[in-house]
Amino acid sequence: MIKYFRNLSLVLKNYSDGLGHLIFTNVCLHCNKELVSTEKYLCFGCWEQLKPTYFEKEKGGNQLERLFQGRVHIKHASALYYYGKGTVSQSLIRALKYDFKAPLGIFLGEHMAVLLKDHAITTCDYLLPVPIHPRKKFARGYNQSELLAIGLSKRWQKPILQHLVKKKTYTKSQTQLDRFGRWENVQDIFKGLGTNLSNAHVLIVDDVITTGATLEALVKAIRDVNPQIQISLLSFAFTN
Repeated sequence: MIKYFRNLSLVLKNYSDGLGHLIFTNVCLHCNKELVSTEKYLCFGCWEQLKPTYFEKEKGGNQLERLFQGRVHIKHASALYYYGKGTVSQSLIRALKYDFKAPLGIFLGEHMAVLLKDHAITTCDYLLPVPIHPRKKFARGYNQSELLAIGLSKRWQKPILQHLVKKKTYTKSQTQLDRFGRWENVQDIFKGLGTNLSNAHVLIVDDVITTGATLEALVKAIRDVNPQIQISLLSFAFTN
């Protein structure tokens, strides 16, 4: 009963916070400047402040791909923008996660799809959003990674997987944890399901990659039941 009221309190707080943002929908999500009719979510100046990684242009392995070397085998990996405290990408992700801006997730997914339209990552057969626990999805109202995948799917015409893996453990936020704490926090939190995809190429979609601990755990859970599956990773942002 205590857990129920705690969850209900969290949901009400999120909806209350979201209502405040609904009143000021036409301002830049980073600088709060009023937007003109041709601007969406960010003013033109803040869009220009996003810091591209250019991973998609690197040959022979980029920084994100090297992050997973010796940990799990990844076919391709890319992220569009660098993420850090006070950055425009942080403002976008914060709004997506906590401000009830579901259309923003789809918009960013389409934005990613356009920028990566010629990348080898588009050879994937399926899109897989990083699963979140049902309790967290209830509090948030949606899975932000799934919204990004919907935007990608609209442009690339790739199906989204729903029953390949599930998150079986509710984990606390990774924000305040160090590298080891992040790794420890995500051990054994995913469970691969019985879907057999043989040699299919699956693209895991995430919002932000930091240490890669969550994705490492996810890839291992998938390969527990699909050892021959090919896996690539795509994130909107990456913490350098």
